[in-house]
Amino acid sequence: MVEQILGLAALIARPAEEEKPLLEAMCTAAAADLTRRLRDGVKPEDCRDSFPCAAALLAAGGLLACRSGGDVEQFSVGDVSVRTGGGSQGCETAAAMRRQAAAMMAGFCGDDEFAFLGVRG
Repeated sequence: MVEQILGLAALIARPAEEEKPLLEAMCTAAAADLTRRLRDGVKPEDCRDSFPCAAALLAAGGLLACRSGGDVEQFSVGDVSVRTGGGSQGCETAAAMRRQAAAMMAGFCGDDEFAFLGVRG
C-alpha cells in the first residue's frame, strides 16, 4: 500500500529527484501514523480509498512544509539583512492537507483529541 500512497503523494507534491527518498519515508511514516490512529478492529484495507489518499496528503503536506523554509519576511541589523517570505503559503497548504486527511479518516479513527475535564485552578 505504501507504493500506492507514494504514487498519490508524488502527484500532489511533484517532488524533485533529490526529494523522492524523503517523500517515500514520509509516506511510510504517514501510513504508520494513520494505522496507529485507527479504531480497534479497523484495518487500513477497511478504509477503502480514504486511507491511501489521507496518507498521501499527510506525506505531501509534510514535504511542502519542509520546502517552505521560515516565515521571516524581513530582518535587518546594521548591514545584514534577511528576507525569506513565501514560506507561509507552503505551511498553510500543508495545514489544509492535514485537515483534509483528518476529515477523510474521521469515520475510521478514534478520537485522539485531548481535553482537561474538571480541572480546578
